[in-house]
Amino acid sequence: MTTIFMLMLAFVTSAAANIQVDKREILVRSKRRWVLTTIELVEEDPGPYPKEVSRIFNDKTHQHADHKYVIRGMGVDEEPLGIFTLDERSGKIYAHKPIDREKHSSFHIKFDILDRQTGRAIDRELAFDVAIKDINDNAPKFVLRQTSADVREDAEEGYLPIRIEVIDIDEEDSPNSTVTLSVISQSPRVPQIDLHQIDPRMAQLTLKGCFDYDKFQKYEIKLEAKDNGKPSLSSTAVVTLNIIDTNSHPPTFNAKKYQGEIPEMVTRENVLRLAVEDKDTRKTPGWRAKYFIIKGNEENNYKIETDPDTNEGVLSVIKGTDFETSPVTNLQIGVENEEPLFVCKDAARLSKGVSDSINVTMKVIDVNDPPQFEKVSAVVYEKEEEEPGKLLYTPKVHDVDSDVSKIRFVLLDDPADWVTIDQKTGQIRTAKKMDRESPFVHDDVYKIMIAAIDDGKPPATSTGSVLVHLLDINDNKPKLSTNRVTMCGNKVKLAAEDLDLHPYSGPFTVSLKSNDASQLQRWKVEPNAGEEVGLVSLKTLAYGNYSVALLIEDQQGIAGEDRVVVTVCDCQGGDACRNKKPLSSSLGPAGVGLICAALLLFLLLCFILMCECGKQLKHLSEVQQDEGHQTLIKYNQEGGGAECKSEPTLLLTHSKDLAMTWTDGQKQGTLQMAKMAPVMLEDLHTYNSGMMNSDMASLGQQNHRESFRSNNGHDIGGSLRYQRASSLLTNRNMSDQLNRRLYMIDGNSVNHPEYQPHEYAYEGDDSKCQSLDEISFSIRGEDFQFLNDLGPKFKPFGSICNQIIQEKGTKI
Repeated sequence: MTTIFMLMLAFVTSAAANIQVDKREILVRSKRRWVLTTIELVEEDPGPYPKEVSRIFNDKTHQHADHKYVIRGMGVDEEPLGIFTLDERSGKIYAHKPIDREKHSSFHIKFDILDRQTGRAIDRELAFDVAIKDINDNAPKFVLRQTSADVREDAEEGYLPIRIEVIDIDEEDSPNSTVTLSVISQSPRVPQIDLHQIDPRMAQLTLKGCFDYDKFQKYEIKLEAKDNGKPSLSSTAVVTLNIIDTNSHPPTFNAKKYQGEIPEMVTRENVLRLAVEDKDTRKTPGWRAKYFIIKGNEENNYKIETDPDTNEGVLSVIKGTDFETSPVTNLQIGVENEEPLFVCKDAARLSKGVSDSINVTMKVIDVNDPPQFEKVSAVVYEKEEEEPGKLLYTPKVHDVDSDVSKIRFVLLDDPADWVTIDQKTGQIRTAKKMDRESPFVHDDVYKIMIAAIDDGKPPATSTGSVLVHLLDINDNKPKLSTNRVTMCGNKVKLAAEDLDLHPYSGPFTVSLKSNDASQLQRWKVEPNAGEEVGLVSLKTLAYGNYSVALLIEDQQGIAGEDRVVVTVCDCQGGDACRNKKPLSSSLGPAGVGLICAALLLFLLLCFILMCECGKQLKHLSEVQQDEGHQTLIKYNQEGGGAECKSEPTLLLTHSKDLAMTWTDGQKQGTLQMAKMAPVMLEDLHTYNSGMMNSDMASLGQQNHRESFRSNNGHDIGGSLRYQRASSLLTNRNMSDQLNRRLYMIDGNSVNHPEYQPHEYAYEGDDSKCQSLDEISFSIRGEDFQFLNDLGPKFKPFGSICNQIIQEKGTKI
């Protein structure tokens, strides 16, 4: 399309001046004029360039000699740049290079005239469009130059499912963009494939005839798209059609007749296989066979299926056939494909029904038939709790193959072991009493399973059932449904039950069984008859549990005794007792005061104990400074003798490991701690507190775990700590302690004047006992069991010491 812009002439603008003369307006008009030559460019013009394409002129140039023309817009100062320029003085417009219409179909340009000195516009700005004239420089193109599609062999004549599209970028609705599509070649040439053009840019393939997969599986069609421009341009494309095989061949049986055999009354899979041949592609719906039985299977004894791997028909027996009724079965079996069969002959499609059929003869082999019960399920009515030995049922059987008299009967299921069966006659008798309320009875029916076995080879067996309906008797006593209830008022409901059926059960009559007058004064039953009765308290009862004995009678007067525990409590909604309120965790002023008083008392007791303990500690310190280790040496026994007049020796045994001893030493000599025999220490306060018995031997035998206590009952177990402290004394301290004691004794103490130390006669050579110098003050790791029995001489010696000390109150 050629766009021609005419000369733009006679643009006149009116300038109004409001001059009121005799109340009328006078309009003053002025004229101005633009002159523009036609602008038309041809696409891809070869030049030469620059090339004058147009010229502009304004009629006001004579008023402004010093002027210039100006243009701007596409191709000037906007993309694409460098296309157009303007001669400022002459107004000539030049093109500098070819233009592709498919990229820029037109240019919009604005122009103006300006005063060269001031740069002000002399006239109004105008605009124009430069149209690019199209040439046929683009050939039509297929959207897909190479395309492939699958087409079924049984495709019908007409449109094929392949659509062709082309594009041409030349000017629309012009001969340059009008395209004609056509088939220029086809291989193979039959059937005929053509194109139907839907519009200038689209077409669809068409078919005339039938495809034959056995002959050709692929077609190539070459297409051409040609425009109507001058010169005409064109392009080609190739379409490949892949033919998919369908059911064009019927399946046929490999054999015309099949035979098989099956034992009577037997079900079996895969008794016979039927093979077919199909020329269609394997594993496709047109190849897979579908078998069916046309006739001969009226009793539904057989079924036939397809093996998906081999495509064979698999015949199976799903219900046994009786030889006596049908020794031979003739079946007619047909076959077809999953996909409907079609045949294209002379371009005409023919459909067929069943492709092929054959006859199959199945021979039934006679086998030993099992006995048949006349009643597979027999029903018997019997009263429960009857005496054993009663005949319940005698089964009747018949056998077409065997002698009925040689049939034997067995019990298959007798869950409660209530019956026996006669193997020859099949008579079923009770072996125990039958209880209707037994867990083996369901809905009053006891089920027995029996079997009949003939003498055939192999023996055949058939089963039957005997359903014994047990009739109820009144053999159960009524009782309460629950034996514990909650009474929230003065009445509670009690429900009774009976395992027997009506009329041997409810409604019940309930009464108090107890003859206790207090019970009768406390309770009554009201109402006392029905499925539920009421137990009423005749007086207000304290909260607690009450046991009430009841007598319950059914409709026949059979009575049962039962007992109910009634819980009387404070109820909270319904029949539930109110829960105990949780203990409050809050404290009032009184509670706070008690706690404060208890704390003050506790602090006071602690203060008193601290004072007393301080005194004891002070005394203990004095004893530690004042007392030394005392020893008692066990010498050889020399028999009985007179009472000793020397200072007494005292032994106290506290335990096996830790003991307490005290001994008045000699006035002379110093004990050496490193060589002394094992002894045990004790505070002298222990001795003065009166814990030494008159019988010193028995005291030595006391258990080593006993605690020594004073006359006032105070524990002296603290002496153990004292022993440990004393063991730390040095040899010098121990010597000082012994010398101090000896000095006090030698000073004629008034406390014990009768027992001044004096010298004894010489008694011979050295004793076999250890010397006092060898005695060790160690209190660890020694065995002191010998102290428990020091011999007969120790008894009078200890008595003397104990007596004098108690009389004089001697303190050492």
